This record gives sequence, C-alpha cells and structure tokens, in this order.
Amino acid sequence: MNRASGLLSVAELARSVPAVTAQRYLLGIAGPPGAGKSTLAQRLRTELTRAGRAAVVAPMDGYHLRNEVLRARGALARKGEPDTFDAAGFVADLRLLRQTPVGEPVPWPLFDRAIDEPTEGGVVVRDEQIVVIEGNYLLLTDEQAPGWAAVRGLLDACWYLDAPRAVLTDRLLDRHLAGARTRAEASAKVAHSDLRNADLVAASRPRADEILTAVGDGYLVH
Repeated sequence: MNRASGLLSVAELARSVPAVTAQRYLLGIAGPPGAGKSTLAQRLRTELTRAGRAAVVAPMDGYHLRNEVLRARGALARKGEPDTFDAAGFVADLRLLRQTPVGEPVPWPLFDRAIDEPTEGGVVVRDEQIVVIEGNYLLLTDEQAPGWAAVRGLLDACWYLDAPRAVLTDRLLDRHLAGARTRAEASAKVAHSDLRNADLVAASRPRADEILTAVGDGYLVH
C-alpha cells in the first residue's frame, strides 16, 4: 500500500491499488468470518469503478461444497470450515484469472444465502483488470489447512481485515438468525464453528501485506 499507518477512506484505499495494464491485478481481502470483508470489497469496487478503473468482486464463498456432499460426509454442521470448501477448484480458477487475457470471459461461482448453496457462473469476469478476491482462508498454509497454501502466491497483494471478537460474535449471531436458525442453534454455530474458524484465520494474519480495521466509514491501517 506504501502509505503511513492511519485512518484512510475507501477512496484512499482504492487509490493505493496499483495501476495495471494487460494482466489482471488480483487483490485479496482476508479475515475472520463477520469482519466485513464483503462490505469492504464492494466499497472498493465502487470506488475503483468511479475512478474509471474496471473492477469486480470474486468471493471465495462460491466454492462451498454443496450441502448434499457435506451431508454425505457428515460435515454439514461444520459448513464454513476449510475442508468444507473446494479449495482445489478455487486455486484452479485463481490460476485461470491470472492466465486469461483481459477481455476473455472467466466464469466465477457465487454463494446464494437464500438457498444456502453455490451458484455456478454467478459472475463472469471479462473486461475487469482488477479482481477483488475476498474470503476467510486466503492466507492459510498447508500446515493450517491442506490445499490452501497456493492461494497466497496467486494474489498480487492481500489485506487482512480485522475486527474485535465481540463484534464478530454479534454479527455472526445476526447472520445465522437471519438464516432461520433458532437462537440456540445460532449460538452453538458461532461458539463451536465460526469462532474456531476465526482463531485459525487469525494465525494467518502475519502473512498479509496490510492489516485493516473498520472505524466508522474509514479503515485504520496498522
């Protein structure tokens, strides 16, 4: 980012993304579940687009394994943990984004919370030179979770968005309640899965290029 630590607006963060030419620039936004990665990614895309720089968000969540697969493995209750994603497919598609010339289409799956399933080709990356990749596990090593280590090397840069544990807990509870879980079910999911994932992700924080925390409408760069 090459900026001094301090509070930056989203517009300033967007201006810190290097200019690109023929090859796509892949910017990762990692962090624990509930940190606000999707919000930051979309705000960045908006600011980049406003500045005349073609950008698109490509979330990691589209690589969730389908519920029928997780059910067959007895892993549905752990959905969201590293081994409940198609890490190999995610890595393969990141490579495809890097290798495909700008202007040629690369389909990218999204995750539909309404049906709790991924949707194939939810977005198609074509003319965008900047791709914002957001997800929990972009900075993991194979020692932390097998299959994820190659991700970091495919990103030009990766920021880590942090948030206090109490904030994560409240946001995740609200997310699960909105998804029709009972309060008891939501609390159990947060305590026994989400926060455990957050601890795993926190261990990958030192591999980020920058550490950010949301403060009001801006982001504190540590």
